[in-house]
Amino acid sequence: MNEAVIQNRVEEDARRTFEVVSGGGIAIIPLDVAYAILGRTEAAIKRIFAAKRRSYEKPSGLFACLDHSLDLHVLGDRDREIQRTLIDEFDLPFSTVAPFRRDHPMLAGVDPFVLESSTKAGTMDMLLNAGPLHSALAKLSHAEATPLFGSSANLSLTGSKFTLDDIEPEIRAIADIEIDHGRCKYANEEGVSSTIVDFRDFSVVRRGCCFETLSGVFRDRFDIELDDGGETA
Repeated sequence: MNEAVIQNRVEEDARRTFEVVSGGGIAIIPLDVAYAILGRTEAAIKRIFAAKRRSYEKPSGLFACLDHSLDLHVLGDRDREIQRTLIDEFDLPFSTVAPFRRDHPMLAGVDPFVLESSTKAGTMDMLLNAGPLHSALAKLSHAEATPLFGSSANLSLTGSKFTLDDIEPEIRAIADIEIDHGRCKYANEEGVSSTIVDFRDFSVVRRGCCFETLSGVFRDRFDIELDDGGETA
């Protein structure tokens, strides 16, 4: 399959996913880091949390492109340079936790319950650069000013899933659309998804895939030692 055909498939899958989720449905999609489940309405997010048996103490994340973070996150110039370096120079997936602009127009149409269950202590978690489908969907979401929220497609605390067939039946049962692109790029025996970094103090919320490479960039390029005390699941 040539590159143009693959790109067309990705764009079409992103469009189909966006139409379902923006219409109130639930989608399961492949990312480089793991399969994910997402929605945007109160009903969809509640069904996701219930099916996953996920505590509301663990908020959903925003499926984001860098423009989402530029618009919504409150970050300094060095923080922005770190993000750009990780994406543009090293092509690494990661999640940024940072304070956000609650009054931004992009969030005006987000249901209060959804926003509450997707934020914590004045911060929002945004997944960035997690593969072709993630990037295409995030860019579409930003262009349409329609935020999409979700988490890994698995029962809570059972480890991320790297093929569609590995996802538990009760999770798949609530999806209105499933996209299957085979095994995820960063599949691993530990069952970990993206590394999550809190940019307020560069603590590690979750030690995930690509952590060693990420931490090396933080250390060698920005003289920041990531605190490796976060979760691993």
